[in-house]
Amino acid sequence: MKLLVLLAAGAAAFVYGRAWLEDHPQHNPWAPLDLDNPRGWATAMKIGALRSDPAACNAVLERSDITYTMLEPAGDGACRRENRLVLPESPLTPANPEMTCTVAVSLSQWLAKDVGPLAEEMLGSAVSRVEQLGTYNCRRVGGGDDGRWSQHATSNAIDISAFVLGDGTRVSVLNDWGDGEDRGRFLRAVRDSACLNFGIVLSPEYNAAHADHFHLDQSRGPPAGLCR
Repeated sequence: MKLLVLLAAGAAAFVYGRAWLEDHPQHNPWAPLDLDNPRGWATAMKIGALRSDPAACNAVLERSDITYTMLEPAGDGACRRENRLVLPESPLTPANPEMTCTVAVSLSQWLAKDVGPLAEEMLGSAVSRVEQLGTYNCRRVGGGDDGRWSQHATSNAIDISAFVLGDGTRVSVLNDWGDGEDRGRFLRAVRDSACLNFGIVLSPEYNAAHADHFHLDQSRGPPAGLCR
């Protein structure tokens, strides 16, 4: 009798858990990723899985109604880019830098779920433009002749230098990172939130080479393995 009660309780818990996951796809590891859903327990894992599945990654952009344009493969050797695209409706300036799909997914989520709300909450204005210093650069880390290749070599990274608000305020990493007031707190908050979306996040706290920008890349799945 006791065994039957335990089996019935287990079955009921399974049915309840399955129904709960269906109602909360952001926590369901088997539900397709949709950036319109809130961030959940399974979101980082799902983004990480996209790095090895370009078709599934493109499907996330389509499912989330994010406009993108695929580009033809380009480059050779370590700088070959098979999977590259642009986001023509993003607030990035200069516009349309090429990037991998996984960078596009994480960037879209970060801007919509973190950067935008934090700007309104902490600075009282929406973000109208996000200044970027580039994505693709066929080079090694540090720019030398040897060593490992940079994630920029395959457009799997983006450098963000400033945020321009709807009221005209410009918040730059170079000028405002050390600000002890709202601008500096905003920059630290968006840096910290980037670590939920990208595999590597580097800021001025990392080294002098990043004094004027945030480096965000997808060399590994989020949350960030290195967040400084």
